[in-house]
Amino acid sequence: MPNDADKFAVDVIYALADKQKVIPVKVTPGTTFIEAVRQSRMAEFFPEIDLDKVKLGTFSRSAKHNEELQPGMRVEIYRPLIADPKDVRRKRAEKAKEEGRANKVTGGRA
Repeated sequence: MPNDADKFAVDVIYALADKQKVIPVKVTPGTTFIEAVRQSRMAEFFPEIDLDKVKLGTFSRSAKHNEELQPGMRVEIYRPLIADPKDVRRKRAEKAKEEGRANKVTGGRA
């Protein structure tokens, strides 16, 4: 059984448009991303977090729930996308064509 000397600190981070929360957690080697999230009790502050479906990562890199944490990592909890970025870009291009701000054939500026 690992003792306290084996533990290392990681930050569990969740951010909304108007606020963010960072909770430092001491974990033992072998702790997974989702275990650290559960240990942080972040869902008590933000009940909209669905621990079964939430997307996680570290330094903007996607991570699996069962991926083991290493010293120096942080756990980022990602919010679901409101809109697919590809759909938004396509709709913006279509609107530009309709308004005459883009070439209807190439899509480039008119």
